[in-house]
Amino acid sequence: MSTGDFVSLCEAKSPGGGLARRGAVAVSSVLAALAVSATLATPALGAAPQASLPDIEDEVMCPICGTLLQLAESPQAQRERAFVRRQIAAGKDKAEVKDALVAEYGADVLALPEGSGFDLTAYLVPAIAFVVAVAALAFGVARWRRSGSGPGAGPADGRRPTAEEEARLEADLGRYDL
Repeated sequence: MSTGDFVSLCEAKSPGGGLARRGAVAVSSVLAALAVSATLATPALGAAPQASLPDIEDEVMCPICGTLLQLAESPQAQRERAFVRRQIAAGKDKAEVKDALVAEYGADVLALPEGSGFDLTAYLVPAIAFVVAVAALAFGVARWRRSGSGPGAGPADGRRPTAEEEARLEADLGRYDL
């Protein structure tokens, strides 16, 4: 249905015609603008995200010095950066560049371990240690609260201080009053 057909239809169904015609033109203009913007946005939505050197540098290592590529200054790190720039210029996305780096330099070039096999321990050990530490802390606090040896609790044997002990305490505290 074209804009003219829509306007004609609105004029035919409206007794006044003029107000309906202006409303129909406004609606058709909005619909046309939405169609144009959707057409222009479609290629941008389908495009893969462009990789960049800073985005990749913080996720790969220099194979010689074993530090992040963004921190490494060795000649090998410069060659690796040039390799990454060539891959980006060829239009590869981040995952493809990382795959090319692994093919060129080996799996040790990746800063993040894989999520399987022995490398999985890099993720699991800290998480398990955190859970164990929280459980030990909770157990310790619960045990401490049950024992009643918190602040304000009396002596461990449950007896009150004698008059002589109270007098000595008062005298000691009196010496430190300013």
